[in-house]
Amino acid sequence: MAHTLTTSPSAAASRRLDLASDAIVQARVELAACFRLAALNGFEEGVCNHFSAVVPGHDDLFFVNPYGYAFSEITASRLLICDFHGNVIEGEGKPEATAFYIHARLHRLMPRVKAAFHTHMPNATALCLLEGPPLLWLGQTSLKFYGRTAVDEHYNGLALDESEGDRIAAAMGDADILFLKNHGVMVAAPDIAQAWDDLYYLERAAEVQLKAMSTNRPLKCIPAEVAQLAYEQIRAGDAESARAHLESGVRQLRECGIAFDR
Repeated sequence: MAHTLTTSPSAAASRRLDLASDAIVQARVELAACFRLAALNGFEEGVCNHFSAVVPGHDDLFFVNPYGYAFSEITASRLLICDFHGNVIEGEGKPEATAFYIHARLHRLMPRVKAAFHTHMPNATALCLLEGPPLLWLGQTSLKFYGRTAVDEHYNGLALDESEGDRIAAAMGDADILFLKNHGVMVAAPDIAQAWDDLYYLERAAEVQLKAMSTNRPLKCIPAEVAQLAYEQIRAGDAESARAHLESGVRQLRECGIAFDR
C-alpha cells in the first residue's frame, strides 16, 4: 500500500547545516517517544502512517519517519530530516511518498503547524467512514475538540503529488483536527506535546462515542453553550496538561526499558 519517494541525493548533500542543537536533539527524542507511545496504544497501521515536526530553528525542514519501519521501531536517530523539495538532509532511507506530500505541503503552507500526526487509528477512523459529522458533542473528552475540527468529504486516492497535499491543507484550514472521510485523521499542533495529547484524546473520544452509538439508544448531546464553556475551561490549561502528558509517557517508556531516545 506504500509508495517510496524519489529524492535527489546530490541536492541534499550540497546543504550542510548544524542539526545538533539542544532543541533539535530534544525534538528528536520527543517525536520518537510519540511514535512508541502511539504503537503501545494501537494507533499505528503497519508501516504506513506518519508523524512530522518542524526542525527547531529551521522552518524549511521537518522530521518524518522513514519508510519501512513500524512505529514500534522508531528511535530518535532513525528519524529523517527532509526539506520541502523531497531531499533527505539527514538520516538513512527516505520517507514514504504520501508522508512527504502530505506533511511537506502542510508545513509549508501552514506555518502555524509545527507538528502534524496522521494515523488510521481504529476508532477515529471508524468515524470517518460514516455519513454526517464524525465527532459528536456527547462527552467531556470530546469537548476538548469543540470548534477545532474540519472534515474533508472528498477522498481522492493516495497523496502522490503536491496537489493532493495542497488540497488536504486547504481542507484543514484553521482547524487543528481534520477528519479525512474514507481515510483517517490528521492532527496539527503548535508543538509535539500538544500533537500527542490531541491524538490520544481524539481516539479516546471516538472510542466512547462508538460504544454509545453501539447501544442503539438515543444519544444525549451537550447544549452548545455548555459545550463552549467546557471547551474554554479545557483549553485554558491544555498546553501545560499536554506537556505533562508527554513527560509522563516518556517516563513510562523508560521504566519499560524501551530505547526510543538512542
